[in-house]
Amino acid sequence: MLTRSGRLLLLVVLGLGGCVRLGPDFQAPGEAWTKLWSSPALEQASQRSLNPDVRQWWQVFADPVLDGLIAESDAHNSDLKIAGLRVMEARARLGIAQSGRYPQLQQASADSLYFNRKQSGGNNPQDSHFWQHSAGFDVGWELDFWGRFSRAIESSDASYFAAQANYEDALVLLHAQVADTYFSLRTTEARLRVARENAEQQKRNFEITEKLFNSGQSAELDLQQAKTQYLGTLSSIPDFEAQVLRTRNALAVLIGQPPSALPQLLTNEGLIPLVDQAVLQDVPASLLLRRPDVRAAELNVAAQSALIGVAETDFYPSLTLLGSIVWTTDTLSGTSNSLDLIGGPSLRWNLFDHGQISNNVRVQDARLQQLIEVYRDKVRQAAREADDAASSLIKSLERERILGEAQVAAARSLNLASTQYREGYSDFQRVLDAQRALLEQQDNYLLSRSNAVSNLIALYKAVGGGWYSAQPTVDQDTRRQMEQRTDWGNLLNEPVPSQASYPVPEGQSR
Repeated sequence: MLTRSGRLLLLVVLGLGGCVRLGPDFQAPGEAWTKLWSSPALEQASQRSLNPDVRQWWQVFADPVLDGLIAESDAHNSDLKIAGLRVMEARARLGIAQSGRYPQLQQASADSLYFNRKQSGGNNPQDSHFWQHSAGFDVGWELDFWGRFSRAIESSDASYFAAQANYEDALVLLHAQVADTYFSLRTTEARLRVARENAEQQKRNFEITEKLFNSGQSAELDLQQAKTQYLGTLSSIPDFEAQVLRTRNALAVLIGQPPSALPQLLTNEGLIPLVDQAVLQDVPASLLLRRPDVRAAELNVAAQSALIGVAETDFYPSLTLLGSIVWTTDTLSGTSNSLDLIGGPSLRWNLFDHGQISNNVRVQDARLQQLIEVYRDKVRQAAREADDAASSLIKSLERERILGEAQVAAARSLNLASTQYREGYSDFQRVLDAQRALLEQQDNYLLSRSNAVSNLIALYKAVGGGWYSAQPTVDQDTRRQMEQRTDWGNLLNEPVPSQASYPVPEGQSR
């Protein structure tokens, strides 16, 4: 039984355990320039409004087909499922780290040993055999005197929230990719329709010139030129058809389906809706810092910062409270049973490490500085992406307006050239030139509309829009499959907290 002074010493040790935490406290690697940064292009390409929510930016297109495709991708996309399962993995790793708060050794043992002893020679030769039975319980609790376990928990906690941010970043990328692929499909379908319409018109012109040539009213040159133009346009159709098929297959995989016709796409085959401004709820600089990949980079810094403290604890002694209860008996007559109670502190201190510990601390510190640079570069790249997308959106809209006028002029030019040819005021070459110009301007106009939409999507992606999903992190079918294999407790059922709930020690800033 401990004396009064012994109990006092034990209370002091327990009180100090976990109070000292080695290593640097996390400081957010903020970039000062972000507080003042602004982009004239972003201001011109965006407007402030609460609707639609930037988390579901695709609603600006008011396209129910796109809404359905986004919902299907949230439910079935494999990359998104993998990102969600990594959140579960990080949550389980956090549970491992949290177990360090409790005794690290809690071991029960039981032995039954058979002895067969034969002694020969001497004054007392004998043979004996017996069973020896023993049972024991050992406990060992290393006190968190220098913050080894609390820093490990801090690191795992930050890694868990980083995994959640990576999941949200996967949503951002997926939603942008689905929308971009969908509109690319619509553009290719429109280009295919234009090619077919022009091919039909050119076919009629070819048939007319063929009749005129056969009747001697037209030169063979007109016939061959009309045929060349018609066949050239006709040859582009198979390429467009193959491109439609490839794009549709890519979209099918994104929404978690095998390559198929995707019948839901048949409900809307119109032109791409054109939106000339992004709707944002906050200034771009604030949105950039809230991008999921930027938050993940910051949380990776927090996780690595705590690991420096874990490494530094190896410089100092570890204090462990040990205890054992051992009961022993055997089948020999005349021997007594024993019950041993053993307990006390154990001190371990690696005095001579030949630079192993100090170099490990340096390794962790170098990794921290690397992650700080990764974060800073991530913020700069985010600003660049947003500014590039905004500038490209503005310029692509300018080009779209010019090409829209050029398309109208080309159609009018074809009508005039055809009329003058029929009335004998111009040759057939002018008709061919007008047809070629119309097809070119119509195709360029569709491409310019597609580029404008792609740049708008890129702008939403650059500011981190689209990170929300109504689907659970792990879908029900996957959850049931995992629970049949392994006891997950309540980890799969608990809602995933938002990044805003990431715990920050008092007095520290993020």
